[in-house]
Amino acid sequence: MAQDMNREETLNRLEEKAGDYEELFGSCSQGTLLALQETFNLGNAQVLKAATAMPGIALRGETCGAVIGAMMALGLAFGRETPEDWAAVQQTTGACRKLCHDFEALFGSCNCRDVQHHIFGRSYELTDAKDRKAFADANAIKKCRLPAGKAARIAGELILDGSDEKNAPRKME
Repeated sequence: MAQDMNREETLNRLEEKAGDYEELFGSCSQGTLLALQETFNLGNAQVLKAATAMPGIALRGETCGAVIGAMMALGLAFGRETPEDWAAVQQTTGACRKLCHDFEALFGSCNCRDVQHHIFGRSYELTDAKDRKAFADANAIKKCRLPAGKAARIAGELILDGSDEKNAPRKME
């Protein structure tokens, strides 16, 4: 029971930290990724830097940056280091598919514009100055804590579940 409580505490802290970093960076991809990096000792500052343009795939409203940051962390946790390591490819891909499935169950989609619509009732074109201001006026960064935190939590669960059998392939859906 103590181990379950420790797990739950770890996941609660991870979810909170991802939201905090989302607000700090104004980036769901970097907020999610950094929380996972710190919690599970994954990657380095260069990896975090690589997530800079990932919110909504360069603010195009495409894949939510929280999902991408979580996928990057799953790749760091389970990904292959050699071309022939297909077990790692299966494990990583299976974990990422599960992440997407669970995220979609919460937000209806993995696309940024759809997630925004789910949370705000509309989506914002963040490359447009007027919409960026409306996003800020709606205090949307605070509300974007939710997808960042949930994506980090889902990825954290997958990392914890896969840590004992890191090299075992995950069954794909």
